[in-house]
Amino acid sequence: MKAYAVTDVGRTRDTNQDYFYYSSEPVGNLPNLYLVADGMGGHKAGDLASRFTIENVVRLVESYKDYRDPVTILAKAINEVNGMLIEKSKESEDYEGMGTTLVAATIDGDVLKVANVGDSRLYIIGTDGIRQITRDHSLVAEMVRIGEVGAKEAREHPDKNIITRAVGAGEEVEADFFEVELKKDDHILICTDGLTNMVEDEEICSIILRDASIEERAGLLVKTANDNGGKDNITVMIIEPFS
Repeated sequence: MKAYAVTDVGRTRDTNQDYFYYSSEPVGNLPNLYLVADGMGGHKAGDLASRFTIENVVRLVESYKDYRDPVTILAKAINEVNGMLIEKSKESEDYEGMGTTLVAATIDGDVLKVANVGDSRLYIIGTDGIRQITRDHSLVAEMVRIGEVGAKEAREHPDKNIITRAVGAGEEVEADFFEVELKKDDHILICTDGLTNMVEDEEICSIILRDASIEERAGLLVKTANDNGGKDNITVMIIEPFS
């Protein structure tokens, strides 16, 4: 198994509110762990929220000695860290209203298990194209689902950055869970909306399937997002389960 991640502040932001973690080795009772978060809040709050969430999810997963099921472990960690982030937000006026998206994934054999809160995404890319596995928790995504706007219109919608779920946004957090059987040629991409708002899925797919190193492909995704405007922080994590 091979993995690589990179994050970039982009062309217009002063701070990077994205954060990531990955380990292809066991973390607690999980066989591996891949995390991407995109913080929201004021100048200090967004980067704190994403970093705090990921660091504590890792710590909590490592501490769960009595749990074996990956979904149970991820759900418990996300729920616990949600409460911790709410308490953290009370420490300073600067932290008020902070929260973060979160994609958490683990691979057990040929089965990928994913938890998602917010609008960061996980894709599977293979010879049959690109598939978004996670479901965006955003106002515009809900509008697309009920037919109020089209997918193309959604990319330019003024409210496209309004998310409807986030870690730290309320006393309860509801993560969506997905389970996917992986094929031998599958690549996994976890990313923040700084990539997906700047680069179309078809171009993402083309770059991921290039004959280049994992580091070169991740770097090219970031460069393409920046070349297209770089309006947000960009985080890209590529996982190759069968490499």
